[in-house]
Amino acid sequence: MADNVVLARNVDGAPKCDLSSHSVAFSHYNHFSTQLPIDPATGELVAGGIAEQAAQVFKNIKAVIEGIDRKVEQTVRISIFLKDIADADAAIEAYKGVYTDYLPTLTLVAVDALPMEGALIMADAVLSHGLGTIPDAPQADDLIILARNFDTAPQCPNSTQTCAFSHYNNITTQLPLDTDGKLVSGGIKEQADQALKNVKNILAGIDVCVDDIVKITIFLKNLGDLEAVNEVYKTYFPDTAIARAVNYLPARSVVNVKDLQFGADIAVEAVVSHGDGTPPQLVEDRHGLILEANNTDKAPKCKNSTQTCAFSHYNNIGAQFGIDVATGELVAGGAGAEAKQALANIKAIIESVDHKIEDTVKVNIYLKDMADLAAVDEAYKEFFPDGTPARRVVGVADILKGASVMIDAVVSNAEGTPPIV
Repeated sequence: MADNVVLARNVDGAPKCDLSSHSVAFSHYNHFSTQLPIDPATGELVAGGIAEQAAQVFKNIKAVIEGIDRKVEQTVRISIFLKDIADADAAIEAYKGVYTDYLPTLTLVAVDALPMEGALIMADAVLSHGLGTIPDAPQADDLIILARNFDTAPQCPNSTQTCAFSHYNNITTQLPLDTDGKLVSGGIKEQADQALKNVKNILAGIDVCVDDIVKITIFLKNLGDLEAVNEVYKTYFPDTAIARAVNYLPARSVVNVKDLQFGADIAVEAVVSHGDGTPPQLVEDRHGLILEANNTDKAPKCKNSTQTCAFSHYNNIGAQFGIDVATGELVAGGAGAEAKQALANIKAIIESVDHKIEDTVKVNIYLKDMADLAAVDEAYKEFFPDGTPARRVVGVADILKGASVMIDAVVSNAEGTPPIV
């Protein structure tokens, strides 16, 4: 499948952006850019409050889904970003107005800022793409989503715990809740342990171990808690003897959030390899794929994560900052210069595994001051002049390492990962 191509598309029924595509498909997945509450007919923020804004956001997402000839039931993840966690109920009402019969996995957090004045909500999606992206050779569009819940982790009336499609599982972001849906007692260590335990229990339900996770995103209200979180994190990763032998760690991003539901201080999102695939993939096409984790000396390393973890047809890139690998320090010049360096680091990582920056499918940008977005965009256009990747821009109050910007990415992996022989 080395002739797979990145398929970037825009539709007429949703607001467009010169810097990104509505949907970027590769192999068996579509990644969407975030949708703001913009009326595509006017290009302006829709009138009204959170109810009207949330309805417009999901109207835009549905328009993209239908514009690329997919169905809402083919969604595997929805990510919702709010200015105020108190608006969660209104956001969920709009979301469930679109997802009436089937519920995907869900991430819902409140953040410091959104990239449009007056916006109260934005959301993006990941969809299945059963027909794949091999040029002139469409595959059968009959792969199924395996959506499952287990009693060993808290169940949510607004999402499914795990949605597997083809060779990936997406896990609903786990809060530190017990199986009765109550916040665990104790401090950040107890909360981190419960959130990670919930992820592990869900994975056990689908016969997958923690070391099959390829990307972790930790949403944290106070970045000062990260040292304590890492103490707990190390008790989960690596998990198996094989993983410990090579010190396997998934790619990771730590994102500061303003607030979480249930008064939680931490939430954990996971993307997991799924070597078994989903039917009707043939057994010989499914079993024993290798997870390939790589670091390069040409980009800054992190002791708690791997720069890129490839599985099947995707590379998952952990968070990068504007750090010059030669000095180990943030570059001077503000957010624009830091964004350029962070993207250069991502480019170095991608090239170290024999891929190109043009293979990027999705870019997530976390920005400390939304006023710096124009400078970040100028740097961004140097790397993505055609606006091909799907994109998310989130304003946060704090970023690790004293940085002004943090960027992670999802990149195609045309050759796939080999089976165990």
